[in-house]
Amino acid sequence: MIQHSRKFNAALENAQTIYVNDNATQEEVDNAFTRLANAMHMLEFYKGNKELLQKQVDLINDLESNKYIESTWNAMLPVLEKANEVLGNENAMQEEVDEVYSELVRAFINLRLKPNKDLLSGLINQANGLNRANYTSASLKAVDDVMEKAKAVLEDSEATQEEVEVAVSALTKALASLEAKPVETVKPGDTTVSVKTGDDNVIGATVALMTLSLAGYYISKKRKS
Repeated sequence: MIQHSRKFNAALENAQTIYVNDNATQEEVDNAFTRLANAMHMLEFYKGNKELLQKQVDLINDLESNKYIESTWNAMLPVLEKANEVLGNENAMQEEVDEVYSELVRAFINLRLKPNKDLLSGLINQANGLNRANYTSASLKAVDDVMEKAKAVLEDSEATQEEVEVAVSALTKALASLEAKPVETVKPGDTTVSVKTGDDNVIGATVALMTLSLAGYYISKKRKS
């Protein structure tokens, strides 16, 4: 198909040369005309249908780039540029159209939306606000270990929705598993304030956030399916 495009360009160039040649014979003019007419016929026969390609380009043009992970969006741009070049080429063959259409569809499928990190950010703030004196060192260490990974995901501009969901689930579980230190017994006449056995507000908020996290996770999975 690309070969027919080249034949057309060669025939057109030859016809233009004959046209400006005042000494060209009638036979040369006739041959040039016949050659160009045949090339045009073959070109029209094999010219690509761009309807699907145009629809895909229009779909991508309606997208908002800031909603997608930057690396996946940037990977699609060269393919989109190539597709626009094919659309602007009146002589593009079906093979060219099909090839760039397939490339553009693959790039479109590989686009990844930026995940919503509000819940993860809220959990991290909740963990940072803990009164650490109220909890056992072992349960705090479990939270700290998860927090390190959660913060990395929060700060990662390339983090996927799945990575965010995993971080939310892990941090929610760690917060819900916090163990309060034992209550100190207050003896008669002892004016020392006993250690608080836990932060009810923190635990309550954690359970609520865990519920929201799990609901969001399953809703996300349902949408993907």
